[in-house]
Amino acid sequence: MIRRIIRKIKVSLMTDTEYAKYIGVNIGKNCKISSRGWSSEPYLITLGDNVRVAKNVCFFTHGGLIPFRAPGSDLDIFGKIIIGNKVHIGQGAYIMAGVTVGSNCIIGAGSVVTKSVPDGCVVGGNPATIISSTDAFIERAKSIDFMTKSLSIQEKKDFLLSNINDPKFIVKKEMIVK
Repeated sequence: MIRRIIRKIKVSLMTDTEYAKYIGVNIGKNCKISSRGWSSEPYLITLGDNVRVAKNVCFFTHGGLIPFRAPGSDLDIFGKIIIGNKVHIGQGAYIMAGVTVGSNCIIGAGSVVTKSVPDGCVVGGNPATIISSTDAFIERAKSIDFMTKSLSIQEKKDFLLSNINDPKFIVKKEMIVK
């Protein structure tokens, strides 16, 4: 019992990246993980190099067959998840069993990825669809870049608040009533 308590404390003190490695996720170099939403088969998940997994991302490596199993049945299905190099997975995204995400991709926040994603794509939605190429997205982002990355938190706050009417701020179109 004491060993279990010590293990729980040890696990609670791990970073999310350390925890992912601890439970068996295959992780490349220079990855930043801010989620603990790993499947019950984390060893079926592979992350390439330079992958960013935001908060509340969930990975699913199995199907939802439990309520449909006949008594004594051992019916179970699985799919590996492979994430390429240089991928950002936005907050709250769901990555389903059998999905491969290519390299140089961005998965939008809240996306439900039910199909594999080719290299160099930005995807989003439920179910996720291709929005643009990553290169096109980055070019659009450059046109509205505030260049605040090297500023301190206070400097960034002061700068943004003093430029509150700058047309570079993202403004979303209004929904259309049909």
